[in-house]
Amino acid sequence: MSNNKPVIVLKVGGALLQSASGMAELMSVVAEMMSQKQKVIFVHGGGCLVDEQLTANGKETIKLDGLRVTPADQIPIVVGALAGTANKLLQAAAIEAGIVSVGMSLADGNTVHASIKNENLGLVGEVSPNDPSYLNYLLSQGWLPICSSIAVSSQGEMLNVNADQAATALAKLVEGQLVLLSDVPGVLDGNKELITELNQQQISDLVQQGVIEKGMKVKVEAALEVAQWMGKPVQVASWKQPQQLIALTNGQSVGTQIKP
Repeated sequence: MSNNKPVIVLKVGGALLQSASGMAELMSVVAEMMSQKQKVIFVHGGGCLVDEQLTANGKETIKLDGLRVTPADQIPIVVGALAGTANKLLQAAAIEAGIVSVGMSLADGNTVHASIKNENLGLVGEVSPNDPSYLNYLLSQGWLPICSSIAVSSQGEMLNVNADQAATALAKLVEGQLVLLSDVPGVLDGNKELITELNQQQISDLVQQGVIEKGMKVKVEAALEVAQWMGKPVQVASWKQPQQLIALTNGQSVGTQIKP
């Protein structure tokens, strides 16, 4: 059978890493998708693990306008939590589900170009797509790349990258379909009903009405930016209903589709 389905890039966040059953269930669905010749790339952050490790090491979590600041004395801890613990937790769940996986970071195979995003944020990185060869090789072997949001600049600085942005760069690189998974089913309207699709105008209206706020506002605006940057829709869905993802492999929509 010819396989021209786009690669699905799944971005998962911190809360999933605190749920062993959530990881197990999601990986069993990914195994099912892969058995249907669907290529999948996992990209993860893990803010909760980072916070735990900072606290254990007597460090404070510092935020500037809602964004994490990563001082030089914290980067070894952040790298350990994300490229180490978070990555291996997901890899362990993949192996348990019978998936052959490769744990990687944004620094592998010249996949992205990384630089410091803003001096005020410390060692926080900005990444852009560079070379898809390594990812394409892993996918051609039928393996699941599990990529942490840690990058390295051309000056050799280890950088902490926003996981949504990391996932965007990889999705762009492989011309994939980006799915941002979190612990909510998608964007809900004033009556708590799922909104199946949104465009820029509808989003700004709902933000003004206060229907989309706080964490979801950040997520939706990130998804819109990604959709516009990639020129195609981005899905915002829940890892708590992983069975839905099967629909994606058949070209259907899940959660809320954010349109460019």
